[in-house]
Amino acid sequence: MSLQPLLDAPWVIQVHAFAAMAAFALGIVQFTAPKGTLPHKTLGFFWILIMSAVAVSSIFVRPAIFPGLPITQWFSFIHLFTVLTIWGVVQGSFLLLRGGPGLKNHARPFMGMFIGGLIIAGGLAIFLPGRIMNQVVFGG
Repeated sequence: MSLQPLLDAPWVIQVHAFAAMAAFALGIVQFTAPKGTLPHKTLGFFWILIMSAVAVSSIFVRPAIFPGLPITQWFSFIHLFTVLTIWGVVQGSFLLLRGGPGLKNHARPFMGMFIGGLIIAGGLAIFLPGRIMNQVVFGG
């Protein structure tokens, strides 16, 4: 395991990967810590910002690897998780801002983002050959 492939990658990939790692760690804290407290609310706010950075940076990952790539080729199947993440940020934030009885439901879109956007998409990034995170974890 070596971070060198990630450190040698374009800056947008570094932002994407390090934000995803931070969101994963912070997500674990959010799911295990007491709910409704000031720390939960504060860390949740930052988690939403970090997940937004993960989603937005993911749009530019392929063009960063292949400069000059036409916009019609910017996206692969893994970018479906970008849409899931953006949808989750909007839905979860809306439920938080609306408050009331629906407040308890804000966890659903955030858990969906955590599972889909971090665990599944992150797992694909690690285990699919040729990806930078595959090189970080398995060498090569």
